[in-house]
Amino acid sequence: MAERLALYTTVYPAVEPYLAEWYASVRAQSDGGFDIWVGVDAMTPERVIAAMGAPADANIEWVIAHPGDSPARIRHDALSAIAERYDGVVLVDSDDVLEPARVAAAREALRRYDVSACALRIMDGQGRDTGIVFATPCDTDPATLLPRWNVFGLSNTAYRCGILKQCLPIPDDCDLPDWLLATRAWCAGATLAFDRTPHMRYRQYDANVARVLTPFSSSDVQRATERVLSHYRAVLADLDRIPGPLRRQLGAAREDARAFHRAIVESPNLLSRYVDALNALPPRYMWWWCVANPELEDVWKV
Repeated sequence: MAERLALYTTVYPAVEPYLAEWYASVRAQSDGGFDIWVGVDAMTPERVIAAMGAPADANIEWVIAHPGDSPARIRHDALSAIAERYDGVVLVDSDDVLEPARVAAAREALRRYDVSACALRIMDGQGRDTGIVFATPCDTDPATLLPRWNVFGLSNTAYRCGILKQCLPIPDDCDLPDWLLATRAWCAGATLAFDRTPHMRYRQYDANVARVLTPFSSSDVQRATERVLSHYRAVLADLDRIPGPLRRQLGAAREDARAFHRAIVESPNLLSRYVDALNALPPRYMWWWCVANPELEDVWKV
């Protein structure tokens, strides 16, 4: 399984300063048996090649966004094409850095699982190691986290293409395609795994959509909550995909997010207390942990 692999990333102007380091880490993989696919948004392949420091004739499959395409559309178009041609796909963000065994570990995981993510070593915008690792809690089934949080990102996850096809299409207005794909895979009965060995270095800087490092600000929490609510709208728009027990879990998580949103909108003082309490908790480095945190229900469930 997963003998024929693609490695996919999306590039856009904000990641241009990081492309040379990204491409060097791709070229340094211990397992080089993969094809590189790049989705290009608001750039040209020539500009991307120059930023990467790659040869002009580099063997890269390009998927070019059309004017007006949403970020979700370019990812959908690329992953749909990949899913037709490969056994598996390794997803990586172009502002991050691959450790040398990233592809080898993903290939091995896909021999056993439909979907597998790995831990990420968090670095700052300048590429300095923070000493923090993004990972699931020990001995936690990653599927149990999916109703409320996400650990299957577009930088640390690999899919068998058979299950990926079942998770498409990605709606044009989808804010969080990584979480949508993982949730749909879970609902389709996929086998999910999480490798707690960091095989990626994950850059945290101002342009990140999903902040994981404390301290969180009130605006961080507000923006995150709006994205989480958008995610639930996308996931629950197609109930036929979701078995009854999982539908109930997702519905309960959505209602908590809605209640949390109402509470923080209606009371800036409550939001301030919540943020202070959130930043005082021992942090968990997972996406969307800051929203409607169940450890703080006594603060926000009013």
